[in-house]
Amino acid sequence: MSNGKITQIIGAVIDVEFPADSVPSIYNALIVTETSLTLEVQQQLGDNVVRAIAMGGSEGLKRGLEVSDTGVPIKVPVGTKTLGRIMNVLGEPIDNAGDIGEEVTWAIHRPAPNYDE
Repeated sequence: MSNGKITQIIGAVIDVEFPADSVPSIYNALIVTETSLTLEVQQQLGDNVVRAIAMGGSEGLKRGLEVSDTGVPIKVPVGTKTLGRIMNVLGEPIDNAGDIGEEVTWAIHRPAPNYDE
C-alpha cells in the first residue's frame, strides 16, 4: 500500500499527505508506522491531503512521521463469540477475557444487520 507523511496534528485530528496517485479512500484505516496508532480517513482535503481521526491517543505524534494506508476500512469480529464481550473500536477485546477467536470480520461502517440476524 502507499505511504504518506503527517502534516498537521490538532488533538485527535491528523492530516496526512500522500503521493498524488495513491490518496486513500474515505474510511480507510491508516497506520502510523512508528507508533502503530490506527487512524481512519474522514475527509479528502485536496492537494493529496486526507484528514483522519486517531483511534487512540495522539501524544508523541509529530509532523513528518510516516503513515501507511492499509487499503481497507477498520474491521471488527462478528458472530456468536462476540456476544457479551467488550471491544474497542478496533475490535480488540478490552474485558480481560482473552482473545475473541471469531474468524469473521465486518467493516465498522456498513448498514446494520436485520433484527432477526
